[in-house]
Amino acid sequence: MDVIVRGTPELKGEIGALSSKNYTTRYLLTAALAEGTSTVYYPAHSEDSDAMRRCIKDLGAVLEEDDEKIVITGFGKHPKAVDQLDVGNAGAVLRFLMAIASLCPDVTFINKYPDSLGKRPHHDLIHALTDMGVEIEHQDGKLPIRIKGGRPRGGQIRVSGNISSQYLSALLFLTPLLEEDSEIEVLHDLKSKVVVGQTLEVLQQAGIVVHADEDYMRFRVPGRQQYTAKTYYVQGDYPGSAAILAAAAVTKSDVTVHRLMNESKQGERAVVDVLQMMEAPLTHENDIVRVQGSGKLKAVEFDGDHATDAVLAMVAAAVFAEGTSRFYNVENLRYKECDRITDYLNELRKAGANVEEKQSEIIVHGRPEGVEGGVDINAHYDHRVIMALTIVGLRSKAPIRIHDAHHVAKSYPIFFDHLRDLGANVEWVE
Repeated sequence: MDVIVRGTPELKGEIGALSSKNYTTRYLLTAALAEGTSTVYYPAHSEDSDAMRRCIKDLGAVLEEDDEKIVITGFGKHPKAVDQLDVGNAGAVLRFLMAIASLCPDVTFINKYPDSLGKRPHHDLIHALTDMGVEIEHQDGKLPIRIKGGRPRGGQIRVSGNISSQYLSALLFLTPLLEEDSEIEVLHDLKSKVVVGQTLEVLQQAGIVVHADEDYMRFRVPGRQQYTAKTYYVQGDYPGSAAILAAAAVTKSDVTVHRLMNESKQGERAVVDVLQMMEAPLTHENDIVRVQGSGKLKAVEFDGDHATDAVLAMVAAAVFAEGTSRFYNVENLRYKECDRITDYLNELRKAGANVEEKQSEIIVHGRPEGVEGGVDINAHYDHRVIMALTIVGLRSKAPIRIHDAHHVAKSYPIFFDHLRDLGANVEWVE
């Protein structure tokens, strides 16, 4: 389905942040890897977290869920042998489970999204797992991927981190279960180090010991460990909330978002700091963010590597800022559901934004007067692009139509419901 977004002068109201997708998928996985029963309170409901639910169930976990929590009886280090796993369009779920599936004799990850996840390569993780004794059949690093495992070996492991930190996280989930101690060396650079910090936080909560160098380029993981069955509480999601906060910043607004932890390890928490740097009237106290926007913003420069999933929303806000903004160190945006630099900027230009790209930079020449709009937008099946383009539509002189906007459900199924509750003029159309 498509969404038509019309110019909206004012947003007002209060919402609760959705639960974190990143923490939900990690808690679900650690609960499945424990022998015993764990409880996850306030889990996210999105296509990504649902993919993890579906796959750990296929691998032998027992799940019972109500409106508040999900109770999981894990399979430990002995997942059930299955022929196929369907991760939908969830890249992190695929990569985490490629590592765990190496404990199974023969599993094929199928390709349900050939135009999105199906285009993304996974060579770096494939090379690491192959060196650990796992046989893998693939299509030039892409889905479908067949893993013939059973007994992966620990020891000296190398993995590249210059495309995604998810490969490293996948190995950190797997290696504690192996017979051998492991030492993981990260080659080249490591993108999104903050997200690795989230993985280490969850592993520690699950009773797993990992010794990490301060720069996260080398890890020592004792083998023969067991995940402990625990009770987890999922915090509010900054990546999705970034779009709401940016929307409030570009309009006249009085918007309050609850459940955004002041001390969160989510890198996307930086959206609060960036919007304050842009001189948006914003307070953050007691896990509550309040924006009392005037629609007037100043340009900013920002290293986006630590807040990857909030960059597109911040770029959308910068479209209406006075001056030229620069978001740098963001090359890894090119390797997401779509090329979030070239594809996104092409759509912004259609709407009337003045933007430039470099290999690892996005440059925005602000237009405080707004943009023309009046165009059809291709969101490239990407939830972050959909949310960011919606922000631009709120300040467009003529409506924009975002095609296939239902893909926002990958991370934020009620994004448009929340915007409408705040007064946004958005309409679903066939």
